[in-house]
Amino acid sequence: MAVCVYHFDKVIAASVAAFGAGDRCCVSALKTLRNHWKKTAVGTCLLSWGGTWLYGQPRDNLLRRAACEEAQVYGDQPLPSNMPLKRATVFLNPAACKGKARTLFEKNAAPILHLSGLDVTVVKTDYEGQAKKLLELMESTDLIIIAGGDGTVQEVVTGLLRRADEATFSKIPIGFIPLGKTSTLSHTLYPESMNQVQHIINATLAILKGETVPLDVLQIKGEKEQPVFAMTGLRWGSYRDAAVKVSKYWYLGPLKTKAAHFFTTFKEWPQKHQAALMYLGPTERPPEEAEEQRSRPPFHVRLYRRLALYWSSPPKEIPREETQDNWEELKISTIELSIATQNRQPDLTRTEDFMNICIEADTVGKGQFVSRGSQKMSDPQTCPEGSQCIQASKCILQLPEGTGGSFGIDNEEYEAMPVEVKLLPRKLHFFCDPRRREQMLHVAAQ
Repeated sequence: MAVCVYHFDKVIAASVAAFGAGDRCCVSALKTLRNHWKKTAVGTCLLSWGGTWLYGQPRDNLLRRAACEEAQVYGDQPLPSNMPLKRATVFLNPAACKGKARTLFEKNAAPILHLSGLDVTVVKTDYEGQAKKLLELMESTDLIIIAGGDGTVQEVVTGLLRRADEATFSKIPIGFIPLGKTSTLSHTLYPESMNQVQHIINATLAILKGETVPLDVLQIKGEKEQPVFAMTGLRWGSYRDAAVKVSKYWYLGPLKTKAAHFFTTFKEWPQKHQAALMYLGPTERPPEEAEEQRSRPPFHVRLYRRLALYWSSPPKEIPREETQDNWEELKISTIELSIATQNRQPDLTRTEDFMNICIEADTVGKGQFVSRGSQKMSDPQTCPEGSQCIQASKCILQLPEGTGGSFGIDNEEYEAMPVEVKLLPRKLHFFCDPRRREQMLHVAAQ
């Protein structure tokens, strides 16, 4: 019995010693964390990032696998022996998304396109402006796919509409795979998604599903150069100038946007941009053209119809050019002027075609400028209360001689100069997610 008590006492003593050692270890660990808090913070961030990465990789692989299986269904569909494969020409900007665009495309979009049965040709651009030149030389294709950001979209659209046969090529449906830092059209064409892989997959699958929406284009023409074409719009003013400088204050983290606008107020204030604006009002929307082309009748039938039409009906009146009396003219002084399409929230049932001109008041206070600048970073087309809003189909912007600064055209910088801006309504058809098209029709019906 004494031996048992002796051994029991030893066990208790060992347990107390073990608990004491554990407490000392905890205290020692806490002291170490306190003395090396910087290393601890960095280690915690790395562990957190590593855990997120390890969780995200299997999830993204499952998304890719499901998308490839869906694309395989399209690829397995039989084709008539006399029907060739559809040709898709992809214009890929590898420099988009800080050089990550090529990897993003090859991992997430390329397998889907190849499995779908399309005859895919990938054209990689090497320098800025190359896509415009390549579009001028491009031969016939069934689909055009833009893989990049806003800059790539503008280059492809500009090159396409500068062609001599643009009337034919503008009917080719266009797909957009958002890979750039700014991809404004993706908000219109696809559902919102916080997962980049899911967003790219949705865009690629939308091309296979075949649903399209007609989008407006702005033709912006200077005095000497060839016209530039924009899908979003033109901005000129202090908010745009401050937005360009936001990236310079990256070290301020979430405060960088406010810092860029705050330091802008140190310049001459209030900042005024003066110009003369002439514009024409909205135009009535013509009826939609039939999408399905009927088979062409025989030559003798077409000849008979033309002769009958020629002898039976009077010649059509040639539409007159706009006269000077149709134009409205304004002298403006503004902190920012924007000319935008309605592509951000397209109305598929509207009866008039117009672009939105927003002339913001130049009496904005410095504090209001800083707070409003953050809002315009998320939605540049916001037209604040107190602004003058105009609906126009065409406008001419005349700047005073010696005016400096820059325009922002689809987030790309151009020298400020007198320009003529013309709306080309429903000029191009872009593939969109069927869910987004249903939402557009539902909103229009309400």
